[in-house]
Amino acid sequence: MTPEPPTRGSRLGRLAAALLAGVMFWRTLGRRRGSLRPPPPPPPESDFDPARRVVPANRRAETLVAALLALAALFGFAFTLIYALVADNTQLLGIAIGGMLLLLAAAAIIAGKFVVPQETTVEERGKLFDEEETEEVVEMIEAGGEGISRRVLLTGAGGLAGAAMLTAAATPLASLGPTLSGLHQTPWRRGVGLVDELGNPYLAADIQIGSFYTALPEGGDKEGFGAGLLVVRLAPEFLHLPPARSTWAVDGIVAFSKICPHAGCAISLYRYPTYAPTSRTPAFTCPCHYSTFAPGEG
Repeated sequence: MTPEPPTRGSRLGRLAAALLAGVMFWRTLGRRRGSLRPPPPPPPESDFDPARRVVPANRRAETLVAALLALAALFGFAFTLIYALVADNTQLLGIAIGGMLLLLAAAAIIAGKFVVPQETTVEERGKLFDEEETEEVVEMIEAGGEGISRRVLLTGAGGLAGAAMLTAAATPLASLGPTLSGLHQTPWRRGVGLVDELGNPYLAADIQIGSFYTALPEGGDKEGFGAGLLVVRLAPEFLHLPPARSTWAVDGIVAFSKICPHAGCAISLYRYPTYAPTSRTPAFTCPCHYSTFAPGEG
């Protein structure tokens, strides 16, 4: 067979391929030439030394820092006082803790700018940890107090502000347990009637097996810490009270405080077996920590 004569399109394709190959060759040659060139010389080192140290020795700034720390301590202790007296006033609590943090920040800014020495140093980076440099670090820390004439005042104000901050930070921990007032008081006395949330008295016939009821003291403080009772009726096979309390279950009805002794939570779960015979017994359960209590065992 005789080869077909090349068309115009095939000629253009071959020409484009040749041009592309030439461009790639020229680029490769240029890169090789560039790699053989010596690197540019480093820029000349500057003679300017930015290292300096300035000791402010500003008594007015020291007094201002001490005053700010004292005010921060006042706000911090006010937070604890407000929490103890009117714990439900979140606006005052927010103002107290926010004012303390704001004053502490202002004192730190002013102290950093106008009280402690201002130092700029330049040094080469060495090893990240060197035991021989420990003493130098200690000396640098001690040198930070140069120029301060009212160290006792600032130390006392700082300690007072720190104590107030720790007190304010630890105060909300009291919310993890019962309130501080009325902890050992109870509205329950002999003869006090059991009523529901609407004030209607409970009758023995109202207490059904398998359900639990929240009872409140008739005529007493229904918002008190120990006001709530859990009232249930148990079948005879589930009553195993200690001998000293064997007469406490009238018609199988028993009542216990609704407050979990674990952390002061309100018990709101009741488990009662729905079939017999069974090894499970009726139990109260705390929804927070799943502490379980058996009312049939006292």
